Amino acid sequence: MFNNKTILLTGAGGGIGSAIANTLSEAGALLVLVGLELDELERLNQTLGGQHHALQSDIATKEGRENIFQFCQQLENGIDILINNAGIGQFSLFENMTTEHISSLITVNLTSTILLTQKLLPALALRTEAQIVNIGSTLGSIGYPGSSVYCASKFGIRGFSEALRRELMDSSISVSYFAPRATKTAINDEKVVAMNNELGTHMDSPEQVAEALFKVIKAGDKNYYMGWPEKLFTRINSLLPSIVDKSIIKQLPIIKQYL
Repeated sequence: MFNNKTILLTGAGGGIGSAIANTLSEAGALLVLVGLELDELERLNQTLGGQHHALQSDIATKEGRENIFQFCQQLENGIDILINNAGIGQFSLFENMTTEHISSLITVNLTSTILLTQKLLPALALRTEAQIVNIGSTLGSIGYPGSSVYCASKFGIRGFSEALRRELMDSSISVSYFAPRATKTAINDEKVVAMNNELGTHMDSPEQVAEALFKVIKAGDKNYYMGWPEKLFTRINSLLPSIVDKSIIKQLPIIKQYL
């Protein structure tokens, strides 16, 4: 399915990003690996066989997004799929967050993703069939202590994905929203891991996330949430949030201990 497909992947150098790149490369896709560290991207490319493109660009800047656009314009076959994976995390009390951290979270996780998608939309529209895949989070559906601004950014990505999908229903471009749960990557430090262990919260490996995403892209699913009971909690939270409140307030002393 992915032979002769060109996929642009942001945040390619991270734990989930590199696992996604490996899975898609094995499936025959040609990748444009976008990230902040060129050496990291080139090392990843070499582990994948060296046939992909390593592109150092910061999606949080106008110049970075323009660089990505210009690179895609030079590709012989353009791009078929955009995977918006780049993002930064949060594990801190809202009252203790700096202005810079709050601004960075919203800029990278939400605003930059929206602006890059808009920039690349004309290129995707040239394809007979194209996809936009936005990486969200379980915390894009459930507000969680210690992740207030991260939640805000991922709630925004979920809403953006839903609205854009409906806006493009009469076009050749499909839009998917993919929500992993807690994952064993550098975005979650040892405090998060220790807290999740104490709470009994399961953490997936990057490879498990990549495999699930692969299936979502292949099937063209509109929305996909990883994990159980997380899938159930997202549904309950949308219908009866007070039930989730009661569950989280029991966890709150443990969460604040690690915060």
